[in-house]
Order: sequence, then C-alpha cells, then structure tokens
Amino acid sequence: MIAIIDYKAGNLTSVRKAFDHLKAGAAVTDDPAVVAKADKIVLPGVGHFAATCALSSAGLREAIADALRRQVPYLGICVGMQWMLEGSEEAPEVKGLGVWPGACEHFPARVKAPHVGWNQLEIRNGSRLLKGIAPGAFVYFTHSYRVPVIDATVAETEYGGRFSAVVEQGGLFGVQFHPEKSGAVGLKVLENFCGL
Repeated sequence: MIAIIDYKAGNLTSVRKAFDHLKAGAAVTDDPAVVAKADKIVLPGVGHFAATCALSSAGLREAIADALRRQVPYLGICVGMQWMLEGSEEAPEVKGLGVWPGACEHFPARVKAPHVGWNQLEIRNGSRLLKGIAPGAFVYFTHSYRVPVIDATVAETEYGGRFSAVVEQGGLFGVQFHPEKSGAVGLKVLENFCGL
C-alpha cells in the first residue's frame, strides 16, 4: 500500500486520482500507524514550508523517519521534496528532515516568482524515477522556493539559474514539479515509483 500523507498542505485529491489511474493501491492518511505499515510513502505539498510543522505535531515526522531508516521508498512532491533538506529560507525557524544538506532558496529577484507553468527537465543518466522519460521533457511547476543542485540531483531545470527538479538517492526520491499535473510524463514518473 502507498501511503499519501495528509498534513493539510498537499494536493491530495489529484495525487490520489493519479495513483488510482495507475491502479496502484494508494490511501490518503494522517495516521502514523498506517505510515509505519506502508510499502511506499508519498509526501505531497502545496504552499508554505511552515506547513511541515504539522508533521511533527501529528507524529508523522518520526513515522516517516523510521520508514526511511527501514529503506521504505519515499517520494516527496514540491514542498515534500523541499522538506528533505535541512530547511528553507521561507521559514528559517522550521527544521526540515535533514536527509540532504542545505536549504531551499527563493528565486532571484530578476525573475518572476512563483515559477508557474511548464518547463523542461535536463535529465542525468541512471535515474530510476525518470526511466523512459526523454531528455527535455516538459513538466508542470508552481513554486517560489527551490532546492539547489546537490549530489543527489538527477534532473535540473533552468529558471533564474539552475535548480534541482528531481533528486534521487537509494529509495529516496523528490520532484519539485507536480507529476499529478504533468500529463503523460508525470504519470510515467509515478508509474516508475510504483514499480520500485
């Protein structure tokens, strides 16, 4: 079962419908006990980084951290990906999970923020999440903060400078774009995640 975590900040209906379309067994939950039993975990996110505080108060943070220690595959979408870093300039007082070093940054003032719309993926070789997706494929973004390029980056996007569009390390995966709104390419990303 794929646990889609509800912390009142995700695009839950669209994400669940995308998994339903793929005939993947997915359930929306805010119950740490359900997360503890999940085969895979998806953490969607829309809005402010501070919303991730709810993960701690609901007991979900520890359930997710424990699952990651057990190498349960995890997919963070948008804020769910940003949360894997140490933090974000958007809410400096809020700690991320700290799987990867660094903090999310705001787009520079020379470009319009939020970055909304279709943009291309510059894919590096060897990504399991992006298997079968052509270099230069377009996906749908909507965000004001971005993950810098880090060692785990497997795809970049250019907008006011390069940033991480996809990160991948072992069973940990993150996408800054919204696969549930990215048509056939987004469905392929989710299908690949289901097959891990």
